[in-house]
Amino acid sequence: MNSNDRTKPRKPRALISSSSSSSETLTLMPKMARKSLLQSTVATILLIFGLYGLFTTFFNPINPHNSRLDLSLPLDSSSTSLSLLSTKSGENLSEFSGNSGPVKVFMYDLPRKFTYGVIESYAVARGGLENVPVDDVSALKYPGHQHSGEWYLFSDLIREDRDERFVVRVSDPKRADLFYVPFFSSLSLVVNPIRPANGDDAGPGYSDEEMQESLMEWLEQQEYWKRNNGWDHVFICQDPNALRLIVDRVKNGILLVSDFGRLRSDTASLVKDVILPYAHRIRSYSGEIGIEDRKSLLFFMGNRYRKEGGKIRDLLFQILEEEDGVIIKHGAQSRESRRMASQGMHSSKFCLHPAGDTPSACRLFDAIVSLCVPVIVSDQIELPFEDVIDYRKIAIFVDSTSAVKPGFLVKKLRKITRQRILRYQREMQQVTRYFEYEYPNGTVSEIWRQVSMKLPLIKLMINREKRLVRRETTEPDCSCLCSNQSEIRTIL
Repeated sequence: MNSNDRTKPRKPRALISSSSSSSETLTLMPKMARKSLLQSTVATILLIFGLYGLFTTFFNPINPHNSRLDLSLPLDSSSTSLSLLSTKSGENLSEFSGNSGPVKVFMYDLPRKFTYGVIESYAVARGGLENVPVDDVSALKYPGHQHSGEWYLFSDLIREDRDERFVVRVSDPKRADLFYVPFFSSLSLVVNPIRPANGDDAGPGYSDEEMQESLMEWLEQQEYWKRNNGWDHVFICQDPNALRLIVDRVKNGILLVSDFGRLRSDTASLVKDVILPYAHRIRSYSGEIGIEDRKSLLFFMGNRYRKEGGKIRDLLFQILEEEDGVIIKHGAQSRESRRMASQGMHSSKFCLHPAGDTPSACRLFDAIVSLCVPVIVSDQIELPFEDVIDYRKIAIFVDSTSAVKPGFLVKKLRKITRQRILRYQREMQQVTRYFEYEYPNGTVSEIWRQVSMKLPLIKLMINREKRLVRRETTEPDCSCLCSNQSEIRTIL
């Protein structure tokens, strides 16, 4: 190769013509745009699904009473290989673990002596009846007292036009989820012993102890009691001493009680039982909210001397009876004392609720329907329907140690502003229906709602008991939850 050849510049090879380059560039741009658009669309969709999942999880939780677990499998309908998903009776596990409607309740047709017979015995003891049994039971009147929830539940179940949102009465026990035992245990307690009005010897008389034993003998003969050892049975024992002799034999069931003051933690608990409000004994306040007509600061009327936890009452009397604006009176249950209590509660800003023989009493519910702000001095108190009522909004809680300090209680109450008292009253207005047994959407309806919520636990305990190995132990069963292991804090 000569020198001329080395010095000649080489022509570059044309790889892409200018026209083809422009064409390919135009071709690639739509592809890139489409790819970018697809990516952003996918990202947007994923973001939407993520936000939706977050929203439904935290802001719209599943309602355990309305939701049902779908355990259906894509198998032939004739297949019999689903025995593990069935109960002994053959019902599908999805039906067993959830309720698609109201709970089905069978009310035992007890021998008359356990229901209307108790009312008759009570009336006979007070000279109100001579000829028993009464042919027309509609002529019998259940005596009004603070533990009359047993009558309202019984009356509700025998009504034909009753509210069936939460429980429905069934006539066939085979269809029942729960079995209601309508013994008037609280009224039976106060019938004993019979003392005729003329003062003559009552003879053998009426024995609540014999009634309890007789009830237990009758129950133990029933097929459905023996089937699940009483777990699916419901008992009302609102008086603290009701069913006292047999409570250890019916403790598996759902107990409807006023509090746990005289019940052991291995007998009753918030897990399986229901706290009921007392029936208030004074008339409800019908006026508007306000403090202009409530001249007294604090009102209390009741027995000064009580046993056990109620000893605090005497201490409160000593430190409060000389305070200005405080009305504190000793008085027993009577028609006249109820009239005076109505007047006092309706004309006071605050109403004192100290512990008595047990942590709770009807006085608390008298105060609520009077729109008199309750001042609760009862460290071990349990309250009804706390899943729907925040009692801090309608009541003031004071621990016992602080309450008995001279000047402490009155000083704190005087600092509460008019606006705050009005807020308490408005909140009480919103919840008074829960304490009215005669309201269509009142106490009775709420009790049945609470009972219906126990059904999943009852079914769990029935299945659990059938597979447990029996053994003697001093340790508490893990299914027991003590009702109240701590004291209240002062909340003002």
